Amino acid sequence: MAFFKSLGLASSGPVIDGNGVFLRTPSMADFEEWSALRGQSREFLAAWEPLWPEDDLTRAAFRRRIRRYERDLHEENGYAFLVFRKSDRIMLGGATLTNLRRGAAQAGSLGYWMGQAFAGKGYMSTAIAALVPFAHSMLRLRRIEAACLLSNGASIRLLEKMRFSREGTARQYLSIAGAWQDHLLYARLATDPLPAPIAPKD
Repeated sequence: MAFFKSLGLASSGPVIDGNGVFLRTPSMADFEEWSALRGQSREFLAAWEPLWPEDDLTRAAFRRRIRRYERDLHEENGYAFLVFRKSDRIMLGGATLTNLRRGAAQAGSLGYWMGQAFAGKGYMSTAIAALVPFAHSMLRLRRIEAACLLSNGASIRLLEKMRFSREGTARQYLSIAGAWQDHLLYARLATDPLPAPIAPKD
């Protein structure tokens, strides 16, 4: 895993190099590709995400999103990334480290999404395999937490492949697709073994 402050792609955030993918912080220049990918994947993603605002795919909404990401980055409260394929620099999806808690906790929450056309091909596994060392080493997080719906078999397999341990079930943990739903809670520690190297299936 390599970590760079800038590769000329984003104004201020880190770039993380993975096996066949790279992750970088979003900018306004990503709007068209992001909006197209999210729009094409809307039905696919809707079952796993909170309800989208009516203007979610507009430039104004994306600008607000970027401002929030920049504020979180500046305050070191969270890191948002877009995931790209190295071979052609196509956008594949996104990942976030949010709710960073320092002091006695040294913990944060992992989230992720993948465009429908790229799901099931190992890209997100590869991206998370690169993001985990960044979170533990560069951000000094002792603990990375994640949650997924009980019915989300793909996410369960991903987290367990990444050596996250299941810790329990949280009742009505998040409002997903317009309903409060139970979630499985996962976490991995900095002392847990790293996942085995993974290559995406192009």
